[in-house]
Amino acid sequence: MALTESKMLPLGTKAPEFSLPNVVNGNTESLDQLKGENGSVIVFMCNHCPYVVYLIDHFVSFAKEYQKKGINTIAISSNDIENYPADNPKLMRELALEKDFSFSYLYDEDQSIAKSYDAACTPDFFVLDAKDSLVYRGRYDRSRPGNPVSTNGEDLQQALDSMLKKHPISDKQYPSIGCNIKWKAGNEPTDFFI
Repeated sequence: MALTESKMLPLGTKAPEFSLPNVVNGNTESLDQLKGENGSVIVFMCNHCPYVVYLIDHFVSFAKEYQKKGINTIAISSNDIENYPADNPKLMRELALEKDFSFSYLYDEDQSIAKSYDAACTPDFFVLDAKDSLVYRGRYDRSRPGNPVSTNGEDLQQALDSMLKKHPISDKQYPSIGCNIKWKAGNEPTDFFI
């Protein structure tokens, strides 16, 4: 496990489109189909990362609450499943069903979508407004496995509440921290945004 910070894609970036398979229902789903009326949260995550495991129960409840407010969540796993079999689509599906995801869990097999979002770690959060522009990227909250801070989703919640109230979202945003995305050999991204 390599502790990695998110790369903080520039605010205002237009969200790259995607069409990826949903591991639960087998359908190919696009950003355009899945986005919320009032905005979207895209989270790059995986099954095995201890940082994801640490917050997943809270995040599933959090996502359900904001779905009621017109903000949809889309989860994407881009990990190399040959070297990290715990992240394969069958086990992704099992996790989604076990945790009762109210959101799609998509598999980015060729890792192109992770690269297009400049995603670096799991979990890595991106908030899009209703026009698919990036308004927040960074951490869920200050909690981490092993620290005394309770998981509450405070940072992401503040961003979403500001967006819903049409208030400016602070540009003082902190990177997410987690495990690095498990890139396939030879597929590691360059250090600049694609």
